[in-house]
Amino acid sequence: MKKKNYSDGIVYSTDPSLLNKQIDEEINTIAADQQQLKVILDTKQRAGKAVTLVTGFIGKPMDLESLGKILKTHCGTGGSTKEGVIIIQGDQREKIKQWLLKNGYTKTK
Repeated sequence: MKKKNYSDGIVYSTDPSLLNKQIDEEINTIAADQQQLKVILDTKQRAGKAVTLVTGFIGKPMDLESLGKILKTHCGTGGSTKEGVIIIQGDQREKIKQWLLKNGYTKTK
């Protein structure tokens, strides 16, 4: 008979510094005209398919997700937000740059 493995990868610790570990300070979202966003095209590790990345956003994750949702709707494509980066499917650089400039994001590259 094969022995069953009940390990689910959970590790327990009594170290008080690890309990309820949260971000010490929440980063407030800075104003749109102070954001330094970069809009770039990327095809690395995506099976040759192009995606547009918007990086450099400083603020709360909820605000990043809402900006990502607005950009996806404006471009009419799918995408996601991961690790502080907005990912939009396809080459949407011009549409995104125009929308950002129209809505007060003056420091886009």
